Amino acid sequence: MTDLTNLSLEDQIEGLSLKRFSSVELTNSYLKKIEKQNKVLNCFISINENALDEAKKSDLKIAKNDKGIMEGIPVAHKDIFCIKDQVTTCGSKMLENFVSPYSSTVYEKLFNSGTINLGKTNMDEFAMGSSNETSFFGNVLNPIDPERVPGGSSGGSASAVAAKLCSFATGTDTGGSIRQPAAFCGITGIKPTYGRVSRWGMIAFASSLDQGGIFARSALDASIALESISGFDEKDSTSINKKAPSFYNEAKRDDDNHVVGIPKNIIENIKDAKVKTNFYESVKILEKAGVSFKEIDLSNIEYSLPVYYVIAPAECSANLSRYDGVRFGYRCENPKDLEDLYERSRAEGFGDEVKKRILIGTYCLSAGYYDAYYIKAQKIRNLIKESFVNAFKDVSSIMMPTCANVSFKLNSIQNPVEMYEQDIYTIPANLAGLPAISIPSGKINDLPLGIQFIGNYLNEGNILNLSNKFQQNTNFHNE
Repeated sequence: MTDLTNLSLEDQIEGLSLKRFSSVELTNSYLKKIEKQNKVLNCFISINENALDEAKKSDLKIAKNDKGIMEGIPVAHKDIFCIKDQVTTCGSKMLENFVSPYSSTVYEKLFNSGTINLGKTNMDEFAMGSSNETSFFGNVLNPIDPERVPGGSSGGSASAVAAKLCSFATGTDTGGSIRQPAAFCGITGIKPTYGRVSRWGMIAFASSLDQGGIFARSALDASIALESISGFDEKDSTSINKKAPSFYNEAKRDDDNHVVGIPKNIIENIKDAKVKTNFYESVKILEKAGVSFKEIDLSNIEYSLPVYYVIAPAECSANLSRYDGVRFGYRCENPKDLEDLYERSRAEGFGDEVKKRILIGTYCLSAGYYDAYYIKAQKIRNLIKESFVNAFKDVSSIMMPTCANVSFKLNSIQNPVEMYEQDIYTIPANLAGLPAISIPSGKINDLPLGIQFIGNYLNEGNILNLSNKFQQNTNFHNE
């Protein structure tokens, strides 16, 4: 019998609808693979014990033709999305035993569309990291090479999709946490426009940057999943009150009007010659497919990294102040007084990377430094946004590498600045609130590389279409 986990999301939806196989069979196939492979990869923190029961209910709905658009499809959720009456840890000791009293909008939308929750995926603690080495629950490994990192912070979801342990997975992207792991694991990852997907029930890291998104094997699969989680949510004050189009139809349409911008100042400064060669080879593939290119100038883009590492820690410092050992989360034993309760609960509950960012953020927000750092960073952020606005007057999307290198070995980067530089190409889209997608573009020494398309505001359809065009003319996403 065909291994059902090898089928694309498109084929799984069709197969379930036509009753070629059941949701129980499909779900069971994934659960058996998870049981075997998660011992090595550590990409799941918890497995949903009710997954097969959910699959049985889906099969009954399919039999009665009373089904959702993704009825019976098994998915994995990054452990940053709350699910009612289930533990949501955010990869931290602080929330190791936190049982959520409500579900996130992303989870509810997928549940209402008929998906089966396989479990919660591992992640860098509170989404702070670029390698998935900061999780309280241990490192996640890259299924392509278990001696290497899968990227972060959504490395568990990326690893699970790459190892075919779920049909697709949810993730979050604050500075590249979907796109960088997608590139390292050789899969597709999309971060939509800020506000396109509700942040309700998604545990906050940096509120003006965080955005939920999707990991899948192809742009077409990603378009189906993204459509299901998009849309206005009155519970999220940053949610965009605009109906999402059919991203699947937009991804498939015959579009010959792509004018892709190449930011020459960025491409010329790529340090790794093989990464630069791969980028230009990808350009040639798209040119043969009828895509036009134009050189553009993204001024001020070089300030993205320092700006991000002022704004993100500042917002993290404010968001994580709620974990004080009083209301919820980890509480130290036998505190002497209230101050001791606060200090030891936070010192014992948070990991080193989280503490580091809280300290940086608190410093940037403190009296005497707020104007010098935080306000100045916000002003430069506006200049970066303006650079994109000007670029999109001449082009429909922008193309650059997703990462400066392929996946690196576990524990090989000890310098925090070098680790932060892993996000050098992904951060600008978050600062500007723009949609961006990473797709596989080739390999260096059998390790995958990714290219990234950044779209204009609310124009996810354009970058999905461009990605699908690339994948129609290559086979990197199937390797």
